[in-house]
Amino acid sequence: MDAIGLDSLDVILVTGDSYIDSPYIGIAVIGKLLVKHGYRVGIIAQPNPDDLEDIGRLGEPALFWGVTAGCVDSMVANYTALKKKRRSDDYTPGGVNDRRPDRASIVYSNLIRRWSNQDHPQTSAQPIVLGGIEASLRRVAHYDFWSDRLRRSLLFDAKADYLLYGMAEQSILDLSTCLKNGDDSKNVRGLCYISYEKPVGFLDLPSFEEVVQDKAAFTHMFHSFYRNNDPLNAKGLTQKHADRYLIQNPPSPYPTQTELDEVYSLDYEYKQHPFYEKNGPVKALETIRFSISTHRGCYGECNFCAIAVHEGRTIRWRSKESILAEAELLTQQERFKGYIQDLGGPTANMYGYECAKKLKSGSCQNRRCLSPVVCPVLKVNHLPNINLLKQVRKIKGIKKVFISSGIRYDLLFSDGDYCDDYMHELVNHHVSGQLKVAPEHSQANVLDKMGKPGNKNLLRFKEKFDEYSKSAGKNQYLTYYMIAAHPGCDEIDMQNLKAFSSKKLNINPEQVQIFTPTPSTYSTLMYYTEQDPFTGEPIFVEKNPERKQKQKKIVVHKNG
Repeated sequence: MDAIGLDSLDVILVTGDSYIDSPYIGIAVIGKLLVKHGYRVGIIAQPNPDDLEDIGRLGEPALFWGVTAGCVDSMVANYTALKKKRRSDDYTPGGVNDRRPDRASIVYSNLIRRWSNQDHPQTSAQPIVLGGIEASLRRVAHYDFWSDRLRRSLLFDAKADYLLYGMAEQSILDLSTCLKNGDDSKNVRGLCYISYEKPVGFLDLPSFEEVVQDKAAFTHMFHSFYRNNDPLNAKGLTQKHADRYLIQNPPSPYPTQTELDEVYSLDYEYKQHPFYEKNGPVKALETIRFSISTHRGCYGECNFCAIAVHEGRTIRWRSKESILAEAELLTQQERFKGYIQDLGGPTANMYGYECAKKLKSGSCQNRRCLSPVVCPVLKVNHLPNINLLKQVRKIKGIKKVFISSGIRYDLLFSDGDYCDDYMHELVNHHVSGQLKVAPEHSQANVLDKMGKPGNKNLLRFKEKFDEYSKSAGKNQYLTYYMIAAHPGCDEIDMQNLKAFSSKKLNINPEQVQIFTPTPSTYSTLMYYTEQDPFTGEPIFVEKNPERKQKQKKIVVHKNG
């Protein structure tokens, strides 16, 4: 601040991660975007919860404090699926997990209030705005695995003023404008707030008190919450908590391609901030430093994944020119050795096409794009992705462009025109020796609960991948990600997965994770209610930690 002549700031952003200046890091994106639009912004990364001077080092902002737990929910970052404390943290300098507090959004909000009240006891503190994945997925009443109970909206527990959900670029600009001009901020899209009155025309969710008492009411609540996430057809929501209401305004519109390109054209350093780097490197930077995000959103809607209620179910992709410009920029970075680590998104082969009906009217309320089969209205077309890959790898200074985001093989085989062309491009030019796919399981009853496709296309993809690799003279393999102890899965299912992996995939699975119930997913709803939310039928849910671990061991154990 002294160096650039600032005596105060408009906005101070607080994060549970070390500060990495990259388009993959939400706090960097929001900070850069606000600066571009004329706001004076400071960032405090991983403040010491026991030191009021640490949170107050930049003074009081003129407009608001922005608080995020970081790129990962703080409870997921701090604990394993068996509720054991994690020793490492990929977003903390030096990798030691000793900087991010549990329930970081609550802790940081309370810390700010304590400092503000100490420093300005006679005046009201500036508003606190929650954001990021932790806030977004805890914005309504939700099941919390770590306390094994339903918790209120995070807004109530953090005693914050506002919560912005989703990716929030437009929402943060709209809210900033309102606060700067003294306008009413209650109409900002993508905003949640608390009120004693509910707006006209909003949809009432079952109250917090109702869902605590009745699991059927919680299921009903979650259906309504999930269905109202598309900007084109979502209603505003209200949920009563005691004598007050949580108000969730309709989602902010998805960014246009021009707006998305703007986000990725900001002057990122692609580095960890030197103030924090002196305490050690962050492992997360190894993955994202030389990776390029091509699109957002996912129409996969896997039941254990929260992308649908955070990024959305509609794909928005950057222009080819924007991606090529970033690739050129990466070649000029001092540590660049010629390798793009990843060119993709939540799923690599969703770039450049979307359902025309969805773009006009919003996501369907009664069906999914890929489950149980790929919807025929979704005209899958890999040609834009193929052309992009070819152009990126032609850039001077780039030796290799890898795809590490994962492939949806059911989408691939739905493209009758370019399936083989994409496979040829992928296998010959974009595999680092191993290619990641995520079947998650082999048994139809478990895959149904996950919202994942069956084995037919997986085996077909493996056959083609092996065939193309052999033709190219390349010794390449598929890496399979699996989940143990998902709702509906028992030990017999894991034994069958073991047999399938051995006989059909010719592997002994190593990438196996135990299911973690995270807020605001259908799989977590199943875990809590022990019912199929779509049929009402009871389902088996393994909740014993030792037996969860046993499910994993069944698959990873090496015979002989």
